Amino acid sequence: MTSDRVLNVGIVGFGFATATFHVPLIQCVSGLKLAAVSTSNPAKVQSVLPNVLICQSPEQLFALPDLDIVVIPTPNHTHHALAAAALSAGKHVVIDKPFTLNSAEAEDLILRAQRAGRLLSVFHNRRWDSEFLTVRQLLASGPLGRITHFESHIDRFRPLVRDRWREDGGPGSGLWYDLGPHLLDQALVLFGEPQKLTLHTNAARDGALTDDWFHAVLEYHQLRVVLQASAVAAQAGPRFILHGLSGSFVKQGVDVQEDALKAGGIPGSPGWGVDPDRGLLVIPGKPDTPVTGVPGAYQHYYEIFRDAVLHGTRVPVSAEEALTVMKWLDEGRRSAGLPEQRALLDQQRAHLLEQKA
Repeated sequence: MTSDRVLNVGIVGFGFATATFHVPLIQCVSGLKLAAVSTSNPAKVQSVLPNVLICQSPEQLFALPDLDIVVIPTPNHTHHALAAAALSAGKHVVIDKPFTLNSAEAEDLILRAQRAGRLLSVFHNRRWDSEFLTVRQLLASGPLGRITHFESHIDRFRPLVRDRWREDGGPGSGLWYDLGPHLLDQALVLFGEPQKLTLHTNAARDGALTDDWFHAVLEYHQLRVVLQASAVAAQAGPRFILHGLSGSFVKQGVDVQEDALKAGGIPGSPGWGVDPDRGLLVIPGKPDTPVTGVPGAYQHYYEIFRDAVLHGTRVPVSAEEALTVMKWLDEGRRSAGLPEQRALLDQQRAHLLEQKA
């Protein structure tokens, strides 16, 4: 679908997610214009984005009358309040994952979006990872037969605790909040909701204030899904392992788009998202077959969201889908017995229910 209308986009904050993901992705999508950024460091933003309006606060950004879409890639504990304010100002909203701190906050934002008549979506960009698109294609074509075991890993080597909100032990910090939403969302897309989730976490590094390792098992009828992430893995394990009644598939290496974005690559350019590491398909009785990956395409998220605003089509990730991710993220915290997280969840839920009463 085409349209002559250009949608003005504003972003709250100019941290890693904004600079690495949202700015280049928005800029490469026709029909979207990055119009404004709110920041406490205007000189930094001006040096990178000289033609973008700088706002001193999110409130100033939300008040811009010609702004159509607000993107919120801020610390996790700020998502609910900022999104609520943006929806109240009449903007369509994109929130970086995780949706909120808990499912109660997510439910509240869905109601606010419905009342405002505005679109609300969550940036689960790893639906457009090359290796995930390849797995989806493989499952659709069926060479593995019925899947009995599925593993999804994101392993990194970051042995030193850094001074940043993701690791400071505060609300919304930790690896389960950081990578858990990605892995959960992918599993839910592939297999739907499980019957049970069991989560184990660890604070493995010296001085760790929050979880930096997790291992989750999702139980389905005749299927087990393992989701794992670590900050202390000098040798990463396979990204995906699939075992089925007819064969197996193993994929090493992670999607290349984040590194390409960091290096200044242009999304959608020739060769974009092509993964040099091919997966291996193993079918007993046949030669092992290297599988060329489907190219990754994070820009598709914003292309689909643009069309949803302009033409009323489906958003790339619905708020309801993201709410389901939050419910299982909550269940993981309960399963792992994280008392401070559980207390925060109960407090937030009570507060929101009190507001609705």
